[in-house]
Amino acid sequence: MSDGPFKVALVGAGRMGVIHGRNAAASPRLDLAYLIEPRAEIAGPMASELCCEVATLADALADPDLAGVLVASSTDTHLDLAIQCLRAGKAVFCEKPLDLELAKLRQHEAELGSIAAPLYVAFNRRFDPHFQALKARLASGALGTLETLQLISHDPAPPPPSFIPTSGGLFRDFTIHDFDMARWLLEEAPTEVFAWASCLVDPAIAAAGDVDTARVVLRCASGRLCVISNTRRSGYGYDQRAEAYGSAGMAMAGNPRTSTVERWTEAGALAAPIFAGFPARYAQSYRAELEHFADVLAGAATPLTGFAASLGALVLAEAARRSIETGSPVRVGDI
Repeated sequence: MSDGPFKVALVGAGRMGVIHGRNAAASPRLDLAYLIEPRAEIAGPMASELCCEVATLADALADPDLAGVLVASSTDTHLDLAIQCLRAGKAVFCEKPLDLELAKLRQHEAELGSIAAPLYVAFNRRFDPHFQALKARLASGALGTLETLQLISHDPAPPPPSFIPTSGGLFRDFTIHDFDMARWLLEEAPTEVFAWASCLVDPAIAAAGDVDTARVVLRCASGRLCVISNTRRSGYGYDQRAEAYGSAGMAMAGNPRTSTVERWTEAGALAAPIFAGFPARYAQSYRAELEHFADVLAGAATPLTGFAASLGALVLAEAARRSIETGSPVRVGDI
């Protein structure tokens, strides 16, 4: 079993491509060899920064020494590109979600289950050290039996309205992370979903056919409940918290701050703000999930999240969408 460095290719030079590309280039366990990006004006400078070669996907997959591919292209291309790479025998690290369409994802379930090359879908919050510590506290039994869970995920500001039509909507683009977190922390698949949603932040989002503020309640067969709070605008930073309530107490993973320095005067205490956005807030988890992929390439680990996690989160997103349309709870088994 080798520990690398493993030769990898990166597909996509957008916001997530830049994050994963820089982390791959900095990792001693990965050798970022190729960048696949059709926009020449972006591909050239980024390849120069990362010290890799601009190539087509076909050329990269033809390299027998290529071990894996990082798929960070536009969401609507994720599944097709992942399947193409897996068929070529290359391990795949794919940005979430694997696809926006539930029917399309299910259509490829049998094939993805039979391909030998591993597929890791990057739900990065599972690698955040604060959430991992909360998970460990639950597993230790220190809180007794978990009864309820609250997940808070608030963006600092809304995206441009042009983003909305191709995003998949709030539940599939935004809440998808919270649905995966709920399934991970509850260790039980929710059986029923009820959602309320409004457009309170930007009327242009409503005009584009979406919502920007939501509360979702998940109920499990055991009776456990999870409440998810989402908004596209907090007004105070990138708010990411989780609260777990058990029979013997409560544990909370709060927001890390940009600095631990506080200033105290007669007027009160002044603390540093929370992080302004996800690249800084989750910088450590993005590096950690890429190290996990290196472990997968080394044969030392199986992907923590793959097709099953992607399908489970997308089913909950569809249930939430149907709930706001009908105004009623939706049974997950009916999706």
